[in-house]
Amino acid sequence: MGQLLSGSRSCLDVPGRLLPHPPPPPPPVRRKLALLFAMLCIWLYMFLYSCASSCAAAPGLLLLGSGSRAAHAPPALASAPDGTPLRLPFQAAPATPLTAGKETAEGAASQEEQSPEAPDSPSPISSFFSGSGSKQLPQAIIIGVKKGGTRALLEFLRVHPDVRAVGAEPHFFDRSYHKGLAWYRDLMPRTLDGQITMEKTPSYFVTREAPARISAMSKDTKLIVVVRDPVTRAISDYTQTLSKRPDIPTFESLTFKNRTTGVIDTSWSAIQIGIYAKHLEHWLRHFPIGQMLFVSGERLISDPAGELGRVQDFLGLKRIITDKHFYFNKTKGFPCLKKAEGSSKPHCLGKTKGRTHPEIDREVVQRLRAFYRPFNLKFYQMTGHDFGWD
Repeated sequence: MGQLLSGSRSCLDVPGRLLPHPPPPPPPVRRKLALLFAMLCIWLYMFLYSCASSCAAAPGLLLLGSGSRAAHAPPALASAPDGTPLRLPFQAAPATPLTAGKETAEGAASQEEQSPEAPDSPSPISSFFSGSGSKQLPQAIIIGVKKGGTRALLEFLRVHPDVRAVGAEPHFFDRSYHKGLAWYRDLMPRTLDGQITMEKTPSYFVTREAPARISAMSKDTKLIVVVRDPVTRAISDYTQTLSKRPDIPTFESLTFKNRTTGVIDTSWSAIQIGIYAKHLEHWLRHFPIGQMLFVSGERLISDPAGELGRVQDFLGLKRIITDKHFYFNKTKGFPCLKKAEGSSKPHCLGKTKGRTHPEIDREVVQRLRAFYRPFNLKFYQMTGHDFGWD
């Protein structure tokens, strides 16, 4: 037995025979499937990441109609970057019924500006590509005027492949300047080389600090102002407020300080905004007139392609937006896009646009036209363009 054990090889001498053999290499098909699965996972991760980025910081992908943005945290700083102290709340004097009505009207209008209509959702493709490029401060801003046609102009411009714009109004240079340029830049959509970043906030035109603040950001910023017959604009402004607060005083009572004497109340914002020449003077202290483009709100309705041609030339863009992009909606009374950004379907501005105006006393309208006439003539001279309101 001992010889047999010593003469023969024991299983302990060949441990390799009892160990499992290494698995055979996977066939080429398995390797290819594994590689394909890994690539799919990476692509899905990138897709979800870009979608999250675009939803959080690029409201410019919204379709026609005003965009919406969640309320930002209250400011923590006590002064603006330019050293301007922030205004603190104060105790107002008791209001008369008429002034209370005007304050109510102003509050309702401000509320609508801060709570614009909810937009449609962006297309998945637009959301995916929004993750590319980088965020830049705007090179062009639509600075005014309220109820002039700024929303229509912005949405028409967003059809252009070289224009990227924020959907909601940032209100940086009038309400949020203390938050800083980094905060402002983060609101902008991502752009590629050759694309223009834009935003629109109509209240900039009537904000005294806005010209200096925009100039401090960049003296080369191009400014666009959409203007409209100031009488029609005032009635449209009042109509918007009336839709929110039906209990406000009549347009006629808000227009005059004293209707018997016929003195116009220029402290009412609906009237004040239409004194375009007065507001333009502040802008010309910081920007040359050649750096500003004045778009006719009336022509934006009657000839949208013509006005968009002027805007594209002003921005240095190729004339891509033409007549073929528009059709006239008889129900709403203004042009709509045949194909909106990120969509293959026709789209008009939202339900808050094109409201029916209330009937206004003819005598009040005539008095307003007489009031605005000298300001309009001065505005024509300053801009070198007769808008034909008189």
